[in-house]
Amino acid sequence: MIGIEREHRSQAHEIFAGVRTFAITCVAGMLSAFVALSAGPGLLYITALFFAAISCIIAYSKIFLFQRIGVTSPISLFLTFLLGAFVGYDYCLFAIVCAILLTFLLIGKQPMHRFVENLSREELLNAIQFLAVAFILYPIMPDNKFFGLVNLKSGLMIVVLVSLVSFSSYVLLKKYGASRGLCYSGALGGFVNSEATTGALAGISKKSEAMAVPVFKGILLCNTAMLLRNLLVAFIVDPSGKTTFLMLPPQFAVILLSVLIVLKGNKKLCLTEEEGLSIQSPFSLGPAFKFGLAFTLILIVGNTANEVAGTAGIYATALGAFVSSSGVIVSVALLAVNGSISYTTAANTAVLASLISTVNKIFLTKISGSQELFSLAKIRFGMLASAGLLALVLWSYYLNGI
Repeated sequence: MIGIEREHRSQAHEIFAGVRTFAITCVAGMLSAFVALSAGPGLLYITALFFAAISCIIAYSKIFLFQRIGVTSPISLFLTFLLGAFVGYDYCLFAIVCAILLTFLLIGKQPMHRFVENLSREELLNAIQFLAVAFILYPIMPDNKFFGLVNLKSGLMIVVLVSLVSFSSYVLLKKYGASRGLCYSGALGGFVNSEATTGALAGISKKSEAMAVPVFKGILLCNTAMLLRNLLVAFIVDPSGKTTFLMLPPQFAVILLSVLIVLKGNKKLCLTEEEGLSIQSPFSLGPAFKFGLAFTLILIVGNTANEVAGTAGIYATALGAFVSSSGVIVSVALLAVNGSISYTTAANTAVLASLISTVNKIFLTKISGSQELFSLAKIRFGMLASAGLLALVLWSYYLNGI
């Protein structure tokens, strides 16, 4: 596989090693390791030095004689030798996975270079900070509950997972968003931060009256993406799927109605807007810890409210969706997993949080958008929230009747 990829590169320029060379190198590594098992590691050392020297010669020739910058091929050749040695030592699965990964990295040269070129220095710094949190702070975090409520290690892992979901959408938004239209930008932005996306899109509507309808559809798709993200967040916190299943019918009713509204009318209304959406990277520690702080506070308030006011107190925590709907959902799902509240109560509160976030879009369009956009939003989003609330009541009545 590796050799075929290198051979394919020969269409652009002459290569030093192709499919036969890489295959022979892998076989040499396997035979050297196989002999080393019974005769000692001497032959393996000699063979490894030989291929290391070959790789160095290729690198020297490529850079100084042929004036081409890069050492990918010689490094890949030596790594292929090591993969063969892994096979000789019976680490076959490890060798296969590494070979597939290496081939993927070689094939993805152009897309990876384009992705790196589009990264800003701030985004790179945010990614490094985020990795430090995920792979340094998380492992050393004590695995116990503080004040009997919050397990910071579990909470930090949830922050990491939710940020990864948002970041995957952020990458697509950064690469394709504005060039594919307001609807496309809104749908991707909803997975990252629906409030920030709504505010950014609403500002565009002030340019002209004609922008109100396409901007509204972008915000509507943004809200739909938020509803889907909340289902995914609930499943991340509660892998059993109980919370997600109980959330699904009323959330699906709102999603279906949103899609019908978007599809109604002229499909050309999702115009292309040249300005990109200014949304902060989810890998920035600011949004990550803001989310973590929001869900921790909601978790503490929810647990206290449950002890003081019971189920009604838990439902009241849905108002936290004005700050972070995902924070509410993470908190109540975690309470359900820990046995503090029922899964039904957690799911109902999560749906209420999604509906409150939907209503919040009306206020955001009033603050940031044009009057025409606000007129569209208050009717449609009000209708969505009402339909979702009705579906929640009917779904709760059905569950109580079972």
